[in-house]
Amino acid sequence: MDDPLPLPGSAAPILVWFRQDLRLDDNPAFAAAAATGRPVVPVYVLDDLAPGQWRLGGASRWWLHHSLAALADALSSHALTLVLRAGEAAAVLPKLVAETRAAGLYWNRCYEPYAVRRDAALKSRLRKAGAEARSFNASLLAEPWEVNTASGGPYRVYTPFQRALRTRVENALPKPSQAPDSVVAPNSPPASETLADWKLLPTTPDWASGFRAAWRPGSKGAESRLREFLDGPLPEYADGRDRCDLAATSGLSAHLHWGEISPRRIWQAVHERMIWDEATGRSADKFLSELIWREFAHHLLFHHPALPEANWRTRFDGFPWRNDPKGLAAWQRGLTGYPMVDAGMRQLWATGWMHNRARMIAASFLVKHLLIHWTQGEAWFWDTLVDADLANNAAGWQWVAGSGADAAPYFRIFNPVLQGRKHDPEGAYVRRFVPELAKLPTRWIHAPWEAPHAVLDDAGVALGRTYPNPIVDHAVARARALAAYRSMP
Repeated sequence: MDDPLPLPGSAAPILVWFRQDLRLDDNPAFAAAAATGRPVVPVYVLDDLAPGQWRLGGASRWWLHHSLAALADALSSHALTLVLRAGEAAAVLPKLVAETRAAGLYWNRCYEPYAVRRDAALKSRLRKAGAEARSFNASLLAEPWEVNTASGGPYRVYTPFQRALRTRVENALPKPSQAPDSVVAPNSPPASETLADWKLLPTTPDWASGFRAAWRPGSKGAESRLREFLDGPLPEYADGRDRCDLAATSGLSAHLHWGEISPRRIWQAVHERMIWDEATGRSADKFLSELIWREFAHHLLFHHPALPEANWRTRFDGFPWRNDPKGLAAWQRGLTGYPMVDAGMRQLWATGWMHNRARMIAASFLVKHLLIHWTQGEAWFWDTLVDADLANNAAGWQWVAGSGADAAPYFRIFNPVLQGRKHDPEGAYVRRFVPELAKLPTRWIHAPWEAPHAVLDDAGVALGRTYPNPIVDHAVARARALAAYRSMP
């Protein structure tokens, strides 16, 4: 690499490569760059074409556009300009280091397999060229290689992993840091592309119109969500988190994925609330265990890089999946004839997010009622979720399918009618997202095909016309799924 040497003395800038850490507070790479006293050049690379990379889904692109706009605004308060470049980061960044004659490149680590490989090669290349290359942890409570079993290997089961991580966190979790007070800006930042150049937002049709009312991407939006959660549903989280009809969850998953808020800040805030508010203790502890599940998913992905594409339990390689394009399309569009499944899938399309209990119900329906391969559901979620995260997505789908680590037992097949009655008891969730059923009495809302004709007529429901009949009978599908699972070698 024949690149110009860094500028002499303190004039040589430090490049900070933002990725899934789109915030200024508790951002180790940004803080370390500021602490050098050198000019700081923040950069984001739209690396969406690298071989083997899961390309950003449509919902993720929408969120990224607005999150980068928020980050650029925050940086401007330090007189810094966010430099945007598109292309393969492994090629773009060395060129930018040479262009700016930078002393080094700092970044916070990502854990997707392609990112791990790319970043290791980039670090080696930069160091050989005489530039400093440093990486930090900004996304996890503990690195995937820091939490090991007694024998020194990775964990395969969540419960012992949770115990080990809690012990580590309680003994050694650094306090989240504030954004640097002072950052040196370069005299003239390098040229930048614009967000408009990248065309991240949908135009015709504008399928993201419902996203704007539901979300506020950026660190300020993340901080607001956390405050609302602490002051609102947190005390009832343990009991209310599975109720799809209630706003009882944190809504922080997308903010966490994009790094608009750090897990350390969330952990500290919830843990402090748990300590001084005894009534909140059980719910706060349950929420922290869900934060640890996120850590477990990243632990699994780091130690098993094929997790997004291959069965973690290899015996599932012999599972008799069905090719069912019509069934897949009905599931994607929320037209399965099972209101609870359809409400979840339509919430996903309308808002870019789905309640976690609805995710489990919808995912179970796809892989167990329709016997469609879990990777097809994983791909749909990847494209449509604003919180699409490779580790969480892969681990979640394999858990539901039974093919993953510490997975749900194969014989656990959700009955979508019973699930609806339990987790949406008055039918409010279904009425919101499946409005053609809104006038049905609660007794029939989760199984409209059981309603008398007069009731359907009064509610304006014509099965097979205004709302589909079930595309598969639950009892038949359950028996078929159990037989398929038992047929595996």
